[in-house]
Amino acid sequence: MNSEKVLIIDENEKRSKHLAHFLSGLSLNVATSFSFSEAFNSLLKHDKFSLIIASLTSFNSNNIKILHSIKKISPHLSVVVLSKLDNPQLAISLIKQGLIDNIAMPNNLAQIYASIRSELRKINLIKEKENFLRNLKKLSLEHSSNIKKALELENIYNTTIENLMTALDLRDVETLGHSQTVAKYSNVLAEILGIRNKTILNNIRKGALLHDIGKIAIPDSILKKPGRLSSYEWEKIRLHPSLGFGLIKEIKLLKEAGHIILFHHERYDGNGYPKGLRKENIPLEARIFSLADALDAITSHRPYRKERNFEIAKEEIKKNSRSQFDPKVVDAFCSLDLEKWQKIKFETTKLLPSFEDLKKWGVRSQD
Repeated sequence: MNSEKVLIIDENEKRSKHLAHFLSGLSLNVATSFSFSEAFNSLLKHDKFSLIIASLTSFNSNNIKILHSIKKISPHLSVVVLSKLDNPQLAISLIKQGLIDNIAMPNNLAQIYASIRSELRKINLIKEKENFLRNLKKLSLEHSSNIKKALELENIYNTTIENLMTALDLRDVETLGHSQTVAKYSNVLAEILGIRNKTILNNIRKGALLHDIGKIAIPDSILKKPGRLSSYEWEKIRLHPSLGFGLIKEIKLLKEAGHIILFHHERYDGNGYPKGLRKENIPLEARIFSLADALDAITSHRPYRKERNFEIAKEEIKKNSRSQFDPKVVDAFCSLDLEKWQKIKFETTKLLPSFEDLKKWGVRSQD
């Protein structure tokens, strides 16, 4: 989290103070107000905030008028609304109009935390994009082959990819850190299998980070649906590898990355999607990633089950050798002690809040 200025607007003084205390612990500069109209008249017109968190009991005409005024004065200001969603269709309409950016239940700290993280990541991405474009224009004007500037550009590019996927992970608080973890697993497996070329390894890492980028085009109503998906919704989900590949195919640096994005749901026995490829017809980097993705899924908390240990994960992976997974990749995975795989996961996710920590902060289950 950055030390951005955040304004909390909530008539419930106790809840407002609790949320302010929580956010101040995340190194945010927090101000509070107990009236939506008062906050607009006395604070938002005169002070620069990156984000406001407004608790609204209803989306009445006066509140909507204030939202219009806020966006007119500060179009880039992120607005997170805390509401019980008595009228979800109106809330969706306000999001489509750009009057609010995110919405969460007032007493659901997990949703609030994820919404705030997502908006702050978005703010950082916008800033990084502006810096990227400025640097790119400068390099184009100078026609410079300066190595240092090229490395700076590459660093900005890599950081943008990482932050983008972290922001996407935060669409679901249950999957925090997933992209970073599977990227590390994939690189370790690739090296065990003899891949030493740094460019290829770097592109495998990028592909692992970006594997689910196509889900940005899938509505939350489908992506986060708690129950069984309909055949229509399942077909929409199955589009995300092709959608993701379409987003990045013009980036010339991403050969191996593109293979992972497009083919990460293929199965060794040919029963995967979108192409139904079999065995070695599936690019090696996609076969590597498939196992890395399963390893993290099995050993991570999900709303429908608790995380399982690495011993169980190993047995599950071995059981699916030659059906879901390439047996050579399974052998590579089994050649490394489970303690080392556990250490990789710990080192990758240790800075993220644990699910138990979220519970301590008052999180309610999404189930």
